[in-house]
Amino acid sequence: MKKTVISIVIIALVGFGIYKKVYIPKHTFETTQVKKGDMSVRVNGIGNVGAKDIYKIGSVYSGKVLNSTAHEGDFIKRGDTIAIVDSIDLKYKIQEQEALLKKLNSDIKSLEIEEQSAKISYEYQNSIFVKNQELYDRHSISQTDYAKYKTNRDTSRLSISMVQTKRDSLYNQAQQLEANIKGLREKLSRYTILSPVDGYIIQKPISNYQIVSPNQTIVEIVNPADVWVKTYIDTRMSGDVKIGDRATILLRSSHKKVWGKIVHIKPINNSVTNEREVDVAFDKLAIPFYLEEQASVSIYTRELKDIVKIPTKLITIYKEQSGVWIVDSSHKIHFKSLDILAYQEKAAAVGEFDIKQMIVIPNPKSISLKDGMKIFND
Repeated sequence: MKKTVISIVIIALVGFGIYKKVYIPKHTFETTQVKKGDMSVRVNGIGNVGAKDIYKIGSVYSGKVLNSTAHEGDFIKRGDTIAIVDSIDLKYKIQEQEALLKKLNSDIKSLEIEEQSAKISYEYQNSIFVKNQELYDRHSISQTDYAKYKTNRDTSRLSISMVQTKRDSLYNQAQQLEANIKGLREKLSRYTILSPVDGYIIQKPISNYQIVSPNQTIVEIVNPADVWVKTYIDTRMSGDVKIGDRATILLRSSHKKVWGKIVHIKPINNSVTNEREVDVAFDKLAIPFYLEEQASVSIYTRELKDIVKIPTKLITIYKEQSGVWIVDSSHKIHFKSLDILAYQEKAAAVGEFDIKQMIVIPNPKSISLKDGMKIFND
């Protein structure tokens, strides 16, 4: 008898356990209600730190790098010397041309004095000719004497022309030398490589006394104002993104978010990944920065006010539609499809929805929910 009672008790306990552990969990669900609130709509993307412009500075001419004190990571200002390239004998050519120009200018000065002397001589010979012409007209002198005075005057005039021609020739030579010297000085100045912008040296592929060829890069410079994050976002989510939108940037090397804004949207869509490139500039760039560093970006496209916010953990897929399971007064559940306006990290903004409605909290350990199914709710 005792064994029978014990067996009945054991069976009862096992049955209660099965009921407690199997039946009830499969039909009992927690429910909740949602609230209204504001939501910042964001579009997230992953990208890398890049730059609008990278200045690759090199020498126009080939030569040996004599002096380059710039190093990777250095900040330099516009006009600072990056490197000096050997100009070979260019300085001596300039000195030679300058010496020749000095001699020409001296010769020109002598000819100018000679010209003044020739003009004075002409004036003198011309005055004698005029006086003797009057005497000749009165037949006071012979034709031979008259011809002599005229020849002296014409010879003086010709001397002036010869001096002027020689002076003009030397003057033209001097102008040509000045142009040559100016060109040589300009060429010499280009052997001193100066920075065209303020910025950081990010690469220096050459060293001192290395031979460089024309246009070979000596350093690469990035202006901090040109640094941005090249991020890529799903084309389907890029419709609301526009230039000027605010964004937060999280660099992989830091756990601190910094603010920025969209400054450029690439007009060509990637047909393979269906992504669009969006460039986000920093409000204040952290120094030092690292090009090609990975970064995540959250772009704030708009602000939704007083909308229904449903936690994403409540949203399920049923018959290829996104929605929630709601409970009616008879404890039966029905699937309610949602008009999802936007997603946040853990919530979705939806269109018309009664916030008094009880929503089932899905439990993956319970049985699958079906439309019209009766449940117990806590």
